Amino acid sequence: MLELRPSCEGCGKALPPDSKDAMICSFECTFCEVCALTALRNVCPNCGGNFQRRPIRPAAMLEKHPASSAPHPVSVDEVAHGMYLARYREIPPSER
Repeated sequence: MLELRPSCEGCGKALPPDSKDAMICSFECTFCEVCALTALRNVCPNCGGNFQRRPIRPAAMLEKHPASSAPHPVSVDEVAHGMYLARYREIPPSER
C-alpha cells in the first residue's frame, strides 16, 4: 500500500493525500510535478526510474488507511542524478 508521503523530496513542497501535483516512481520516491518533470527530467534521482501521477486514495479508505506524516529528507544528490540522467534520459522508461 502506498505511504502517500507528505512532501516533495526535491523542494519540500507540501503534497497532501489529495494533491494532483504529486508524482512517484515505482519505489514511491515522491516529488512535485515541477521537480519530477522539469528539474529531474522524468528520471528519479534515487533509482533511475520514471515518474507517474500518484493516485488519490478515496476519502473512506484514507480514514481507514491514513497517509504518512513522516518527513522525508529534502535532498537530491546532483552528482548521482547527473549519472542517472546521462544513462537513462534518452531511454524510454519501459526499456531502462
